[in-house]
Amino acid sequence: MWTHVEPVHAITYFHPRARAATEAIGLRGYWRGYFAGRAAPLGAVDAAPVTAVFFTFAPPMVGRALPAVWQLAAPEEALRARLTGAVQALAELTYELPEAHLAEAAELLEVAAVGADTAGRVLGAANAALPRGDYPLARLWQAATTLREHRGDGHVAALVAAGLDPVETLAFRVAQDRPEEHLLGRGWTGDEWAQARARLVDRGWLTDGGAPTEVGDAGLRAVEDATDRAAARPWLALGPDGTERLRELLVPVARACHTVIPTDSPIGLPALSS
Repeated sequence: MWTHVEPVHAITYFHPRARAATEAIGLRGYWRGYFAGRAAPLGAVDAAPVTAVFFTFAPPMVGRALPAVWQLAAPEEALRARLTGAVQALAELTYELPEAHLAEAAELLEVAAVGADTAGRVLGAANAALPRGDYPLARLWQAATTLREHRGDGHVAALVAAGLDPVETLAFRVAQDRPEEHLLGRGWTGDEWAQARARLVDRGWLTDGGAPTEVGDAGLRAVEDATDRAAARPWLALGPDGTERLRELLVPVARACHTVIPTDSPIGLPALSS
């Protein structure tokens, strides 16, 4: 279900209409819009809590955006802009789908989102507390975003429990399969990357040559399994029949969203198989 829900949320990072909506309220530059839009459900927070919950960004990078962005646009403005941009993007991408199709998908996705357990999940809880949208595409995107951040909170908890810090996490994914240039932009210095790789070698996750070991691969699989377990409750709430019906409804939506999401994006979304 992650592969079907994540694309609905992710258009907010890649579609030109989403970028235009944040720039229209004064948030020029990709990272201003990113940090303001994603952090806005938390209110006018400073950099420290955002660094913690976003996890993979270096503190100085977050500090360059927050709290300064709130002088350009209040959190309420950022929330309106991100929803406006997302709805406009989805409208462009799904215009051939009947409104009844989108309304049913939104309804089922909201059932799953309401079933999300938000204790200990800061971004999931903050998004779950936002008002429900008035239109199917607004409801669809907001529910997808709630579930996405709920899953992300569980993933961060799994990484912390595994003893991985943010730059170690990025360094191991680069060693596995992710192009380095797509993750270097998160603000960590060359020395911090080198030290993270050295720590991964010391714990047996990487060879001296920087290749993943069986221990490292198994460790990351354990993190992903823990992430899936932590993300299961919304789908249990929806039930197997509802989940399968939602999957069917989301296939054309997710495929349309994939057309604007780069295949080599840091999100690492695989192509839909069905």
